[in-house]
Amino acid sequence: MSTNNKVGEKVLYPELSYQITGLLFSVHNELGPYAKEKQYGNLIEEKLKESSLPYEREVGIGDGGNILDFVVDKKIILELKAVRVLTRGHYRQIQNYLQQTKLDLGLLINFRNKYLKPSRIIRIHS
Repeated sequence: MSTNNKVGEKVLYPELSYQITGLLFSVHNELGPYAKEKQYGNLIEEKLKESSLPYEREVGIGDGGNILDFVVDKKIILELKAVRVLTRGHYRQIQNYLQQTKLDLGLLINFRNKYLKPSRIIRIHS
């Protein structure tokens, strides 16, 4: 998670991000780094229900058949991966989702890593 903020800039949705990140770490601790993406998604959904955070799962956007893994509180996109290495394509994918939905923050999470490091992706305003 990036903490490189310039002086005077605000972190987007700090409390909500903190709650979600804690939930993600809990899921990673329970399932470890070698489960399937769907298993992580199912456990995240259980934890979101327990926490009473409003969310939508597998949300279709656009005409291209794009599906968001989760949208939490109509503010943050969660894009789940279970791959050896995240590529530029993964980052472009979530940026594309942010552009299409006009949401400002996405979390890209690769559960395959030994240590979980969710990446905060901010929508580029063009």
